[in-house]
Formats: sequence, structure tokens, C-alpha cells
Amino acid sequence: MGKWKMVRLGKICKPKQWKTIAATDLDESGYPVYGANGKIGFYHKYTHEHETVLVTCRGATCGTVNVCEPYSYVNGNAMALDNLSAVSHIGFLADYLRHRGFDDVITGSAQPQIIRSNIEKILVPLPPLEVQRQIADVLDRASALIEKRKAQIDKLDLMVKSQFIDMFGDPVANPKEWKVRRLRECLERIENGTSPKCEAFPASPEQQGVLKLSAVTYGYYQSQENKQLLPDTVFDSRIEVKDNDLLMTRKNTYGLVGMSAYVFSTQSGLMLPDLVFRLIPKEIIHRIYLWQLINCDLFRESIKRLAGGTAGSMPNISKERLKTLDIPLPPFTLQNEFAAFVQRVEAQKIQLKKSLELLELNYKSLSQKCFKMEVFK
Repeated sequence: MGKWKMVRLGKICKPKQWKTIAATDLDESGYPVYGANGKIGFYHKYTHEHETVLVTCRGATCGTVNVCEPYSYVNGNAMALDNLSAVSHIGFLADYLRHRGFDDVITGSAQPQIIRSNIEKILVPLPPLEVQRQIADVLDRASALIEKRKAQIDKLDLMVKSQFIDMFGDPVANPKEWKVRRLRECLERIENGTSPKCEAFPASPEQQGVLKLSAVTYGYYQSQENKQLLPDTVFDSRIEVKDNDLLMTRKNTYGLVGMSAYVFSTQSGLMLPDLVFRLIPKEIIHRIYLWQLINCDLFRESIKRLAGGTAGSMPNISKERLKTLDIPLPPFTLQNEFAAFVQRVEAQKIQLKKSLELLELNYKSLSQKCFKMEVFK
């Protein structure tokens, strides 16, 4: 880090985990609540009057850095870097921690975590405050472009959801009086895969792997969410994920169980895992229509009610219970028209995602130059 002074993080702030609020205690409005993935809801109290750097300290997103807005409640899944010294600029510190990462302080494999004693030992640079402000300003501008591009992608996703309701109406109330069929009448079959022991890292395009649950969890297919097969594991081509597949999680948390993802395109050599179904529709229902129906906010309760499980276990949807789901079935020509609209929107998203990748590479390059003292000294 050249001539910049280095200090331990615990010397310039007081890392603290605040009391966790249960999801059932969150309010519909009030002060924003920050958890492992940024804002997660609202509460009638706040813990922090001022902006504060937060580091996710539990779970899959362990090590994610956020900055809460003034008058926020910080949940226990995030470590708040309280009482930041005046010698450190909040934006600079957040940017440096994102650049540095936390691989060397994260412990635990099944449940990754960061404990206070480890994070306090991290060394952080302390250039002059003016230099810290300049670096934060440069990286903030680059970050703003990234957030703008993400917002454009989110807007396209919302446009698809709006088009679904415009064309088909509320799928529960069914105001357009479409015919209703049980899902078993709409499917040829339901398949699921296997989850063999794997490496801890994803498969390269030349390697073979198995999807992780997170490849489908949030309603959009993420082929990079996979684990490489061990050298002695036999690849089963019968359950290889293909373009145009319709996937659905059978087991997850209550809020996410039964989420679906349509595979516009995929890396080859990836197998279907045990926790994910592949739905094979008959010709009376379009895969893209069924994908959007399953993920429709108005329809989600119908999906979640299918899930069962014992106390302490993740909810699970069996094939037989899934087949009992009532499905509104508009004319196939209308489904096809909707699918064509979704595919046009997806083409726009692909271009925006390519632009986003370039912006993220630019941010990473700028960050490296800033913290190697190639921009400001």
C-alpha cells in the first residue's frame, strides 16, 4: 500500500451486531431495516441515526458491504462498524472493504460467518482525508452507473410482470374466466435430478457440474450457480439442463419454495440437482407462460400452500401435491403472444447485461488503481 499508513479496523471503529428482528415483526412502513442482503423491510425503531458501514456476517452473502441510510435499524445478520473515527471517510472505508474482500476472515463452511475479533484485526489504509474523499467520489460515480444499469434491467422485469396481468388478469380471481385445469393435465411429466458430492467451486465451460439451488431460487436462471463434479463422478446426460427447460425449486425457505426459472440459454454439462424439478409441459401450455404464472406475486400463496415438512426442516413440495395445483389456461395463441413479448424483452436484457458487465469491470479496474496509489497518492 506504499506510503499510506495502515491501521487495524478495530482502532477506527467498533464492530457490533445488533438485536435481530424476526421477519414476522417487520412493519409495512417506518425506518428501513438492513440485513444480510441490504434493505429487508421496515420497523418502528432505529438503531443508527447516521450512515454506517455494514458487513454481512452470516450466510451465503457473508462479506457483502453496504452503507445504511440515516435513521435505520441494523439487523443481527450485519456487522455495523459503529463509532467511525473522524480520520476515516465512510465512503472510502466501504469501497476499500469491497475491494479487499473477507476471504481470510470468514469461518465456517455450512454456515459462513465473520466474528468481531477477526474483523477487528483487518488492516485498512489511512491516506489523508482529502485523498479518501477523492477516491470515494471517483468510485461512487462508477458505482452509480452500475446501479443505473441494474435499475434498467429491473424495470424490464417489472414490465413483463405488468404485461402478464394486463393479458391474463389476476390468476387467482381469474376475472377473464379462463378454463382451469389441474397441473397434472398440463404436464407430460415432472423430473428431478441428483446431488452428488462436488467440489466447492463452479465448473468451467469445459467441465461438468451440478446446479445449486440458487441457480433457480430467485426466479431467473443463473447457470454460474453450480458446483464442479468430482473427477470420479459419472455425468448423467438424462438430467442435463438444456435450453428452454422450465425449472422449479421443490425445497427452500417458505418464502422461496416453488420458485421457477426458464432457461433461455445455458452452459453445457450441468446436471439437474435433487432439489429442483424440471417441468415437461404438454402442448396446451407454454413454458414461458407457466414460468411467469408460478412466479406471479398474486399466485405465490397458492404455490406455498403446497409445501409440507416437519418443524425445523425446510418446506418441501412433492410431485403429487404439485400436480394438484389449479392452473388458469388461456388460449394457447394468447400464451404464445405473451411468450414472444417476453423473448423480445429478454433480448433487451441481454444487451443491458453485457453493458453492466463492462461497467463492473471498469469499477474493478478503477478500484485496483485507486488502492494501488496509481490515481491518488
